[in-house]
Amino acid sequence: MDYADGQEVLLGDAVNLGGGSVGRVVAVLDTGRYSERYPEEDWSYLKDGALVEAPAFGLVHCTGSDHDFTLLRRNEIN
Repeated sequence: MDYADGQEVLLGDAVNLGGGSVGRVVAVLDTGRYSERYPEEDWSYLKDGALVEAPAFGLVHCTGSDHDFTLLRRNEIN
């Protein structure tokens, strides 16, 4: 999964969801990277995209075709 500018979406990225909302990438299903809070055994059934945790929305599953979030900064998490 990539951002619109071609950069790869990475676990832990801080993202802008629009409208002043921010979130953190907590799983990248395409590459099999999952944070400790969102383990593979619980979320791999979704197959592709990314999970973004945001205070304003909770947990959001974004797929390559429907996401419009942008990278704010890189920040690896476990």
